This record gives sequence, structure tokens and C-alpha cells, in this order.
Amino acid sequence: MSEKKEMPPLYKGIILIITSAFFFALMNMFVSLSGDLPALQKSFFRNLIAFIFAGGVLAKNKQPITIPKNAWLPLILRSFFGTVGIFCNFYALGILNLADASILNKMSPFFAIVFSIFILKEKIKPVQFLIVLGALAGAICVIKPSFSNVLTLPAFIALCGGMMAGLAYTLVRDLGKKGVKGAFIVFFFSGFSCLSTVPFLIFRYSPMTTTQLIFLLLAGLSAAGGQFSITAAYCHAPAKDVSVYDYSQIIFAAGLGFIVFGQIPDLLSWVGYIIIVSMALLMFIYNKKKSKSEKTNDKRNTV
Repeated sequence: MSEKKEMPPLYKGIILIITSAFFFALMNMFVSLSGDLPALQKSFFRNLIAFIFAGGVLAKNKQPITIPKNAWLPLILRSFFGTVGIFCNFYALGILNLADASILNKMSPFFAIVFSIFILKEKIKPVQFLIVLGALAGAICVIKPSFSNVLTLPAFIALCGGMMAGLAYTLVRDLGKKGVKGAFIVFFFSGFSCLSTVPFLIFRYSPMTTTQLIFLLLAGLSAAGGQFSITAAYCHAPAKDVSVYDYSQIIFAAGLGFIVFGQIPDLLSWVGYIIIVSMALLMFIYNKKKSKSEKTNDKRNTV
């Protein structure tokens, strides 16, 4: 009897990152379904579940946690900017259609490239800079800036959410270089985010129905599923090989938006989606070629 062949790690990584994209699309859907609640209140329940899950992972590992002195500031800043990013995203989800809010939040990898210049002292190539500009052009198509368009401000806030997330991800990379474990970063960030909303909840808590509470808890569970799936994906395959598949979230968001809310993005939004996803694909191809070229040069230098 022939043995069953194990799936290659790259294919596992691709499946896992597409799974995470579906979970994050579900999270956004449940946040939208929770109705007219303050974004900070929605954020509390989303991060509470993540805090519990991350705490469980740390408890299960039973490993001592040591944080270098030079890592505390970026850890706090990562938590602050990540929290602001979630607030912006959840606010936008209450007003924009699901696909628009999702694609603007997915601008974060492009912003991460820009912030890495200043924080990680990485050099950006002219090609990468042009790709970032292209992605911003796509975002403008989605935003459709106009003084007469009541959705312009929420769309800009959604873009700011993507920018804050990009800054937070850049700081995560910095923390990883300093040896801080991923589970602790999630644990600290989730706890920071929950605590930052407590004063608001004390003075401005909005009563919720049982249905709204269930939707927020489902949003938290979906976020946790997305977080664990994307972490597992990057354990199986390098980010440069699988990150582009994260943009499948836009397909899931558009599908869920149509099925659940009857939302149909306009033509200009679709043009923006295509531009942004195309820029992500170009960045993916560029990084692959760059990595291959670097490996070839390393082999030549060792000969």
C-alpha cells in the first residue's frame, strides 16, 4: 500500500492564509452586523477574545517571558497604533460597505514599506516606491474624495486605519528582531487595547441586545481564528511567498457584503480594488525576483 504524500509546506501556507482572510472577512461582517454601537465598545469585545486566546497559548507553553529593555517602547507604540487602527476600521465598518472598508484596511502592507524606511532604516527601491504610489491611487478610487460625498470622511478614516496597522506591523517586525515572542505581542496588544477602552465603557457604555453581544463575540472568535491561521501560515512558508493571497479577503468581503447586506460596490470602487490587488501582485513578483537574485549572488560569493 502506497503512503499518502504530505502536502508541501508552501501549499499549507497558502491554504492557511486564505483561511485567515476568510476569518477576517467574517470578523468585519459580524462587526457590521452588531449595529449602531460605538467603535470603542466593539473593539473591547474583539480584543477581549484575542487576549484570552493569547493568554491561553502563553500558559500552555509555560516558557519564561523576558522582554529586553529596548523593546518596551516599540511594544507600547505597537499596541497604541494597532489600537487606533482597529478603532478606525470598526468605525468605517459601521458606515462603508464591507468591501470598501476591507480594501482600505488592506493598504497596511504598503504603509509598512514606507514606515520601515524611518523605523527599521530599510532602503526602498524606486520600483517599490512606484508600487506604493499605485496602491494609493487605487485607494483614491475607492475613497472618491468630494465635499459632497458623505462617505469621504469615513473612507479616509478607514485609510488611516490601514496606515496605523502598517505602522503597527512595522513595529512588530522590530520587536521580532529584538526577540519578543509573537504570542506575547498579541497578548500585550490585546490587553492594552481592552484597558484603553475601559474609561469609555464606564462613562459612555451603550446598552446591547443579546443579538448584538453574540455578534461581537463571534467577531472576536473570527479574529482569533484569523490571527492563529495567519501565524500558522507564516510558520509554514515565508511571507514573500504567501502574503499576496491575503488579498483574497476582498473577494470574501465583497461576497459576504452582497449576500448578507445586499451591497454592490460601484464601478470606481471595483477599479480601486483591481489597482490595489494588482499592486500587491506586482510587489509579490518583485520581492520573489529580488530574493532569487540575492540567493544567486550569495552562491557566487561562496564559490
